[in-house]
Amino acid sequence: MRNIWYVAAVVLGLVSARWVVVAAGQDAAPAPVGAGAVLAYPDLVHRLTDLEHLATLPPAGKRGAQASSYDRASKYDAAQDRYIAWGANGDGGGIVRREGKESVLAEITGPGCIWRTWSATPGKGHVRIFLDGAPEPAVDLPFTGYFDGKNEPFTRPELVYKTTANGFNNYTPMPFGRSCKIVADEGWGNYYHFTYTQFAPGTQVPTFTRTLAAADAAALDQANALLGACGTDPAGRRAGAQTLVKTLTVGAGATAAALELAGPAAITALRVKLDLPQDPDAQRALLRQLTLQITWDDQREPAVWAPLGDFFASCAGAVPFRSLPAGVLEDGTFYSYWYMPFGSAAHITIGNEGPQPVPVQLQVTTAPLTAPVATLTRFHAKWHRDAFVPQRADRAPDWTILQTTGRGRYVGVALHVWNPGGGWWGEGDEKFFVDGEKFPSTFGTGSEDFFGYAWSSGNTFVRPFHDQPLNEHNAGHVSIDRWEIAENVPFQESFEGCIEKYFPNARPTLYAAVAYWYLAPGGTDAYGAVPVEQRTGYCVRPAAFHEKDVLEAETLPIVACPAGNVAPQPMADFGANTWSNNEQLFWRCHAKGQELTLGFPVAKAGTYHLLARCTKAPDYGIFRLSVDGTAAGEPIDLYDTKVSAGSATDLGSFELTAGVHKLTIQALDKNAASRGLFFGLDYLKLVAAH
Repeated sequence: MRNIWYVAAVVLGLVSARWVVVAAGQDAAPAPVGAGAVLAYPDLVHRLTDLEHLATLPPAGKRGAQASSYDRASKYDAAQDRYIAWGANGDGGGIVRREGKESVLAEITGPGCIWRTWSATPGKGHVRIFLDGAPEPAVDLPFTGYFDGKNEPFTRPELVYKTTANGFNNYTPMPFGRSCKIVADEGWGNYYHFTYTQFAPGTQVPTFTRTLAAADAAALDQANALLGACGTDPAGRRAGAQTLVKTLTVGAGATAAALELAGPAAITALRVKLDLPQDPDAQRALLRQLTLQITWDDQREPAVWAPLGDFFASCAGAVPFRSLPAGVLEDGTFYSYWYMPFGSAAHITIGNEGPQPVPVQLQVTTAPLTAPVATLTRFHAKWHRDAFVPQRADRAPDWTILQTTGRGRYVGVALHVWNPGGGWWGEGDEKFFVDGEKFPSTFGTGSEDFFGYAWSSGNTFVRPFHDQPLNEHNAGHVSIDRWEIAENVPFQESFEGCIEKYFPNARPTLYAAVAYWYLAPGGTDAYGAVPVEQRTGYCVRPAAFHEKDVLEAETLPIVACPAGNVAPQPMADFGANTWSNNEQLFWRCHAKGQELTLGFPVAKAGTYHLLARCTKAPDYGIFRLSVDGTAAGEPIDLYDTKVSAGSATDLGSFELTAGVHKLTIQALDKNAASRGLFFGLDYLKLVAAH
């Protein structure tokens, strides 16, 4: 059973509020466990969806880390206190070492558990996982076999999948008691992450095997079902739960004390609904003008402060998406299922720094605590732009997601990228420094890899643990998130999480983030409120150059969809205002003979010269163009030693009727020096013949 949202008969827009209390009951979640615990496989699987466990104090000796193919040129010189090649970017082939023809990808001491396996390019070479000193591997599959859904127990589609944006993910837990060694044959591919936990000494866990007992397989099935039902509380109905419904109107430039809750208790669900403007820019402005603030117990400063939309990971408008802890329903309801315990009180405040009063409907579900409040941390979520970015030059290009001290767990980030100039903004690796580490125990291979996809894809996707619900072709707004639930990163003293940011603010490429973490009372949260002037108005799109009287290729309809991806490509990085509209239509053609057909409009019948401006590059091929089935000019060789726009090519004179005509691009071959058969078209231009 799930919590059912019983909506009371409330009227939006009233200044005074009415309350409805909804009771629910079912078994509570199990109590948290620490050092010396015995964890069966179903217990570990439960961690995938157990948001309540995140609030427990992490036991000493427990740590989270990641083995990855990061560029080993990046090092820390302790003697000189100096970071070397800190932005090195050859992240596809980093390994621990070679043993004969095999590559060692990871060596981990136990007890522990691999929670997430990821790759951008898994190959057919075998990857073998040896656990607890056994001479035979627990897993021995082609690396593709970890992700293709064909090999038990890696068959549940919410746990094992390829995103629409090219990332391969496997969230099947693989525990071990004493040790884990991962080796790969030649041809295994490129790029890997194995994200894992090392449990506190004395913790007992089973050794993973692909042949699961019935109860273990059932646990995976249950997790798969819960993850397939995102948008509802994965904990189901809790004993003694109450849902409070309140409507209020927050005046312009005002704050409203939305709720005062008495403890001890926990907020288990938070939902907000409001009328949003249809215009996307107006919608984004409103969601940044409104703020959510939550203060726990007798603390003077809030533990939660964020623009309303950003708190729910809706970083650039209310695009519907459903992830495990947060999202936006199709009816516009924002939801959060983060577990938020408190002792004596919780104070929820809604702020409005916009010019108009805003009616808000707020629903909060609370439940009794299932563990002593002294064993629980407090939920924190803070929005910032460029806060606490490292100042030392050898730490460039690190950009700080979160910096905090005390005891707790890092659990996720929602990132908003404003990148109007286009180009791939996210080459940077994530780096997590725990408890004063000088070299990070988590070191990634690229921003898109951290967020679960690959190859700078502008395609959107929604998954339980990571989402890209909005991406304007990497040439505008991008909204992405990553939730680290089972693979949360515990810390005893401090946590610093960074992601590399290569493009400078002046470009402009601007980051804003909400960091989510749990922190024991007494820890340091140094993030304060950010003025509305810094939250809004900065996403200004620079004026783009437009060639006069042309048909922008990226706007033309695709009449025949070929093999290979076809999409707009930002071109400002190759020369600002060189390509019309700073974009082209890019076709990743893969084989000779493949064709792409575009439609182009003719307003008035007549005789026209048709001009085409094609891009040249080191990986472009030779193509024949035709109009309505008639060859247009000679084949065009688009190879060049560098990416260049070139001049428009006259394809000849054509009698064209009013209406839509077809331009077909056929791949013939490639220049001997070319690395590929790609094709790029900036624009078409019709010139009336005289």
